[in-house]
Amino acid sequence: MIFAIEEINQDPSILPNHTLGYKIYNLCGMSSIIKSAVDLASGQRMIIDERNCTEPDNVLAIIGHSGSTPTMGFARIMGRFQIPVVSHFATCACLSDREEFPSFFRTIPSDLHQSRALAKLVKFFGWTWVGAISNINDYGINGITRFMHAAQEEGVCIEYNMAFEQTDHLRELMKVVETVKYSTSKVIVAFMSHREIKVLADELYKQNITGLQWVGSDAWITDHSLTDTEGHNILLGSLGFAVNRAQIPGLEEHLRRLHPSHLPHSQFVRDFWEDTFDCSLNATADTRRKPCSGSESLQNTDTFFTDVSELRFTHNVYKSVYAVAHSLHNLVTCEEGKGHFSDRSCADPEHIQPWQVLHYLQHINFTTRQGERVTFDQSGDSPARYELINLQHVSSGTMDVATVGFFDATLAHERQFMMNGVQIVWGGGSRTVPVSVCTDSCPPGKHKVLQKGKPVCCYDCIPCPDGEISNITDSVECIKCPIEYWPNTRGDTCILKEIEFLSYSEIMGIILTIFCLVGAVLTVLIALVFFHYRQTPVVRANNSELSFLLLFSLTLCFLCSLTFIGRPSEWSCMLRHTAFGITFVLCISCVLGKTIVVLMAFKATLPGSNVMKWFGPAQQRLSVLAFTLIQVLICILWLTIKPPFPLKNTEHYKEKIILECALGSPVGFWAVLGYIGLLALLCFVLAFLARKLPDNFNEAKFITFSMLIFCAVWMTFIPAYVSSPGKFTVAVEIFAILASSYGLLFSIFIPKCYIILLRPEQNTKKHMMRKPNDSHL
Repeated sequence: MIFAIEEINQDPSILPNHTLGYKIYNLCGMSSIIKSAVDLASGQRMIIDERNCTEPDNVLAIIGHSGSTPTMGFARIMGRFQIPVVSHFATCACLSDREEFPSFFRTIPSDLHQSRALAKLVKFFGWTWVGAISNINDYGINGITRFMHAAQEEGVCIEYNMAFEQTDHLRELMKVVETVKYSTSKVIVAFMSHREIKVLADELYKQNITGLQWVGSDAWITDHSLTDTEGHNILLGSLGFAVNRAQIPGLEEHLRRLHPSHLPHSQFVRDFWEDTFDCSLNATADTRRKPCSGSESLQNTDTFFTDVSELRFTHNVYKSVYAVAHSLHNLVTCEEGKGHFSDRSCADPEHIQPWQVLHYLQHINFTTRQGERVTFDQSGDSPARYELINLQHVSSGTMDVATVGFFDATLAHERQFMMNGVQIVWGGGSRTVPVSVCTDSCPPGKHKVLQKGKPVCCYDCIPCPDGEISNITDSVECIKCPIEYWPNTRGDTCILKEIEFLSYSEIMGIILTIFCLVGAVLTVLIALVFFHYRQTPVVRANNSELSFLLLFSLTLCFLCSLTFIGRPSEWSCMLRHTAFGITFVLCISCVLGKTIVVLMAFKATLPGSNVMKWFGPAQQRLSVLAFTLIQVLICILWLTIKPPFPLKNTEHYKEKIILECALGSPVGFWAVLGYIGLLALLCFVLAFLARKLPDNFNEAKFITFSMLIFCAVWMTFIPAYVSSPGKFTVAVEIFAILASSYGLLFSIFIPKCYIILLRPEQNTKKHMMRKPNDSHL
C-alpha cells in the first residue's frame, strides 16, 4: 500500500499538485477494528493524551480489511457515513448487498463466483460425491453454502457438511476428523482460512488418514504458512482457485530498502528483522542473540518477505490504492458542466467529501500498468477471474504451486472454465485422477434409478427396457427406438430390425420350392402319360376330359404355392390368395364332377334309368365352371372391398419385422377357405356313398381317400395357421396346399399310372367289365 501511494505521488499524470497521505490502524481483534472504524467515522485521530483531542482527520477512503467478518463489522459503520471501503481480501458474497453495505468495494472477486468455479471444478473431474468443510464465520458459512447450491445445480452431491473454528474445543475438531475418516467420498472441499486447514491437516496426519483430494478456497490454497504445519504432506496435490498472479515493477526494490529505522515503532518490522538476521535490536531485551550491527540489509538476502514471484492478493492492495487515486483524480480534474452532481457540477477540490469520492469510485474504469482493467459493478464487485492452482510440492519451508487452469466469469458460460494442459499432481502425489462417486457411472445401455432415501448421486444402473436405448454415460432415462429399429446387444444404439419373410434363399424356402416344382413336374408327366394312353380303358373309364382338367388345376395348385415365397408386394399378396382359392376350387370341382359321374354311371345301369343324359359331358363342364365362377365372384368382391396388402408386422416380434400379407378383409379370406371346405365336404360325402358300388375299377374309393387326406390337412391347417408366427404362417399354408395337392395326385392318378405302365394286362375292356367276384383263369 505504501509503495503504491509513493508511486502515485511521484507520477505527474495522476493527481498533479496533490499528495496522498495515509494512516495505518494495525490492531488485532474485532473490538479494536470497530474502535478504529468509529475513530475514522468521527474524524478523530488516536487519542494520545486524554486531556486534549486532536484535530479532525479528513478520511476520504479506507483500504481493508482482509477478513470478511471484520470488514462486515466496520463497513456497516462506514456505509452510514458514506465513507468508501475498498477491500483486497474480503470475499464473502454477503458484502455485495448494497442496502447493507452501500459504500463497500473490493478488488477481489466475490465468493459467489469462487463457489461456482469450485462446483464446476469438481464436476469437470467427475467428482459427484464430495465432502464439505468450512470454518464458522461469515466467509466459511456463506462460501460453503453457495458452493453446495452451485454443486447441486451441477449434479454434484454433498455427503457431509461440517464446520469448526480453530479456537473450538478439541472435540469439535475430532467430530470433523471422524466424519472424514468414515466417509466414502475421496474429495473434500475446504472453504476456510489457513488457520483451520493447518489444524485439520495436523490431526488427519496424526491419525494417518490419507488418500484424500483436497479442493481449497483462495484463503489458503496459496498461503505459504501451510509449509509450517506438521501435516503439510496431507495437502499435497490440492486444487483451488486464487486470484490471478501479477508483477509489480519496483516492489521488490522497495521491500529490500526496508530498515527498522524507517518504522521505529513497528513491532512487526522489529520481529521480522531480528528473526531474519538472528540479532537483537535491543541488546538488553534478548541476551540470547547478538546485538544488530546496523549494517544488516535485505538487498542481498532472499526471504519470503522479499519474494514477489507470487503476487496475488498483494496485487489487489495495489489495485485498491490506484482505484481510490483514480477516483480522486477524476474528481479534482472535473470540468465545470461535465460533473457528476446536480446541474452537472463538480466537487470543490479544496473541500472533498467522502460521499463524493464514493460516487466517483463507483464509476472508475482504468487499466493498470500491468494491463489489467479495473472497474466495479453496481454491487462494488470486481470482474471474477481466477487461476486454478495445484500444490505440486509441499515441504517444510517450501511450497511449489502451478497454474493448471483458468476461470473467467466474464466469458460465455461454456468457456468460463478451461484447463491449460499442465500436468496435475493429485492428492498424495498420485499421477492418476482420483475417483469420488457414490455409484459408478452407468455405461451406455443402462439408465439411472435413484436409490430410495439417498441423494440423486446414489443410484442403481438398470438395463434399458426392451425397445429402448441410452447412448450416453449416466443416462437418466432411455430413448425409445423408432418403430423399425431395435437396440443392439449393448443397448446403446438403435439398429434396423431384421426383416423376416419366407425367401427363396433360405433352407425352408428352397425345400418348399423344390416340392412345388417336383409336384408340378410330376403332374405334367402324369398328364403326358394319360395323353399318350388316352384311348385305353383306364383313361376313358372316368371322363378323361375331367381328368385332364384336374391335372391342369393340380399343376396350378403346385405353382401357385410359389407366390407365397419371396418378399411380399401389393400384387403378390392379391395373387397368392386369389390364385390359391380359384385353382383349388377348380381342382375340387373336377373331383366333385368325377364323383358325380361315378354315381350317375351306376344309376344308369339300373333298368329304366335315364340319368346319364342329365349329366353328360356338357353338364359336367358347366358344373365345374359354375362352381369355379362362384369362387371367382368371392375373390372379386374381396379384392374390390378390402384386398390383401403387404404389411410390416412389428407386433408379433419386438426385435424383428415380419413382412407378411395382411388379409385385408378376414371375411373374404375365410369365405374363400369356407367355400373350398364346403365343396371338399360335399365331394367326400358323395365319394363315401359311392365307395362300395360294384365295379372292377371303382374310382370313388380313391376319391374318398383323397378327400379324407384333403379334409384332414385343412382341418389341422386352421389352428396351425392361426398360431404359427411370422414366416412359419406362410410355410404352414404352403404345406397345406402341397399336402392336399399331393394327396389328390397320388390317390387318384398314381393307381391308374400303375396299371397303365406296370399292369398293362389290366388296362383292357374285358378286365374293366369283369365282376370283382369272378375268379382268375
